[in-house]
Amino acid sequence: MSTAARALIPAARRVVVKVGSSSISGDSSHKIGPIVEAIAEAHGRGTEIVLVSSGAIATGMPFLSLDERPSDLATQQAAAAVGQNILIYRYQAALRPFQIVAGQVLLTAGDLEHPTPRSNARRAMDRLLGLRILPVVNENDTVATHEIRFGDNDRLAAMVAQLIGAEALVLLSDIDCLYTRPPDEPGAEPIFEVAYGDELAGFEFGSVVVNSVGTGGAATKVSAARIAAASGIGVLVTSADLVVDALRGSSVGTWFHPKP
Repeated sequence: MSTAARALIPAARRVVVKVGSSSISGDSSHKIGPIVEAIAEAHGRGTEIVLVSSGAIATGMPFLSLDERPSDLATQQAAAAVGQNILIYRYQAALRPFQIVAGQVLLTAGDLEHPTPRSNARRAMDRLLGLRILPVVNENDTVATHEIRFGDNDRLAAMVAQLIGAEALVLLSDIDCLYTRPPDEPGAEPIFEVAYGDELAGFEFGSVVVNSVGTGGAATKVSAARIAAASGIGVLVTSADLVVDALRGSSVGTWFHPKP
């Protein structure tokens, strides 16, 4: 059963929340706490939450004395191997006061494209949710190559939402909602709702790469929202700073109506 309106998110049985690298790494690592608090509140009312979290490479960079995201694959993999461990530790430390246990789930594109590993992934996450564990999902950057990557975790989040039969998907970013053009440009207007099938013709959503640590952007969120909405999943795009309001069903962000 899909969530037809953002106000119904608190009543959803399963919700996927995706957070990007720039929202939880570097100077923004302190935001993990508020994000976890919002998730714990939803968890406490019975909602089954899956957290799709970017940030392994960005989190590992300082420990490898890297000032910017590495361009070569081997160093990206090394940074991910270090950063994923630290990232999960930070999530578990933030979850501990709420007596919630995190379960790490690392996926490659092939895991969701082929029937057997896809079935295994679904079964594992169903069981984790049944045990009231919080699955924390990320791309397996340590083994992924440029040719077999999801491309960005917005797409991964949409595919995970399809996989587990989620009723809503919340994509958290650095801006409060989507705009008709990059929000720092004159004439940019907020987009509060997108009807199913609306092609958003004439709007400009900017570059895919938006900062030195992340690989997402407005365009990838629109693409991911369309994937999920076509499967009957309502999608909310908003700022990580508004995650509490988002999970409470408040009137924030850009809401993509699911396929009827």
